[in-house]
Amino acid sequence: QLSVYTTTRSNIGAESTIDLVLNVEDFDLESKFERTVNVSVPKKTRNNGTLYAYIFLHHAGILPWRDGKQVHIVSPLTTYMVPKPEEINLLTGESATQQIEAEKQTSALDEPVSHWRSRLTLNVMVEDFVFDGSSLPADVHRYMKMVQLGKTVHYLPILFIDQLSNRVKDLMVINRSATELPLTVSYDKISLGKLRFWIHMQDALYSLQQFGFSEKDADEVKGIFVDTNLYFLALTFFVAAFHLLFDFLAFKNDISFWKKKRSMTGMSTKAVLWRCFSTVVVFIFLLDEQTSLLVLIPAGIGVVIELWKVKKVLKMTIKWQGLRPRIQLGTYSDSEKKTEEYDTQAMKYLSYLLYPLCIGGAGYSLLNVKYKSWYSWLINSFVNGVYAFGFLFMLPQLFVNYKMKSVAHLPWKAFTYKAFNTFIDDIFAFIITMPTSHRLACFRDDVVFLVYLYQRWLYPVDKSRVNEYGESYEEKPKKKAH
Repeated sequence: QLSVYTTTRSNIGAESTIDLVLNVEDFDLESKFERTVNVSVPKKTRNNGTLYAYIFLHHAGILPWRDGKQVHIVSPLTTYMVPKPEEINLLTGESATQQIEAEKQTSALDEPVSHWRSRLTLNVMVEDFVFDGSSLPADVHRYMKMVQLGKTVHYLPILFIDQLSNRVKDLMVINRSATELPLTVSYDKISLGKLRFWIHMQDALYSLQQFGFSEKDADEVKGIFVDTNLYFLALTFFVAAFHLLFDFLAFKNDISFWKKKRSMTGMSTKAVLWRCFSTVVVFIFLLDEQTSLLVLIPAGIGVVIELWKVKKVLKMTIKWQGLRPRIQLGTYSDSEKKTEEYDTQAMKYLSYLLYPLCIGGAGYSLLNVKYKSWYSWLINSFVNGVYAFGFLFMLPQLFVNYKMKSVAHLPWKAFTYKAFNTFIDDIFAFIITMPTSHRLACFRDDVVFLVYLYQRWLYPVDKSRVNEYGESYEEKPKKKAH
């Protein structure tokens, strides 16, 4: 039978110090189950202490510690973590749970407190296997237990706790007034191959945390393996490799294009400035939401590139006068001034629609949505404006293309790679944990690229012809003089 006990001690000293929370008398190794029980929380645990779960697999009718063939494993039911700041209505100051608010007054927000692991996932390896005694894998040997009765050696079942199923979303802050907490105990058999893979994954996650990865970052990796089908996971790794390749090629070609760019004719300055602003806002928002590093790192690289583009567009130079920097802007040619005129005209019409929508959305969220702070509301208002109406700021560039009847001035190589990545992002939007608004923005970008492709078809580029600005579509390499 299977028995689950709880105690505040890491080692069982006496029968009186442990509490029985679950006893499965008709336990079948082949049958999976899930049961929810209420666990008594001792005062020591409520005061930031630790509570352990002892899981025993033993013969029926015998106390586990008196069974010579019992096998057991220990797992903490609590963990220490900085609690997530509670969201409140900024105008009324009301919170969803006044009890938690009272607890916060007695403890600092940046101080780790005891959290309850509401799930306990158990596995027993039921597959028969044969290994050479001298070459037994270390991962399996760690969990193997045997007992010698007389001259016979008995190999005990391999009992395993699936730590990958312990997700951050399942953690609960332990309040001092809570005497009981729910615990969901689930069981399923496990094969030898999956057992070894799961052991290596748990060891890898432990190593990541030792290198400085936070609990949340490790949890994102857990989600990829636990919440995703194995075949879908293999497809994800394959697609991720292409995503990384296209990211590199897009950054490379984008930087190469802007590095060679001398004239801003045909380029919407307002669109570049907006792109820079929106990229910075999105990056700050992702930081505030503590998003996965898989999303944060590319966003951070994008911020650096967009800031550099703004410097190129404004023809900005920095001159130092002692220790004080002086920013100087360049002058525009006649064709660039014509482009700026179209750009300003498009922004004028766009502002009539965009500004009321953004202000209205920010006001609505202030009245109806709860936030952690005014800073959080401000960032969320900006980013919601970017996500909901940000694609409208691409209209000035489309308007300039329409007026110029040309798209030769755009970095089409970089656009092509970004288009591939946009469709890959659609796949990742369902796999990687990210804010809902950021997930929807991935699909919104598809529409933007389709419009650009339509304009490219509408205004075909003759690569061998010099355009109306005296520039060729692609610079031919100069031949060395003999």
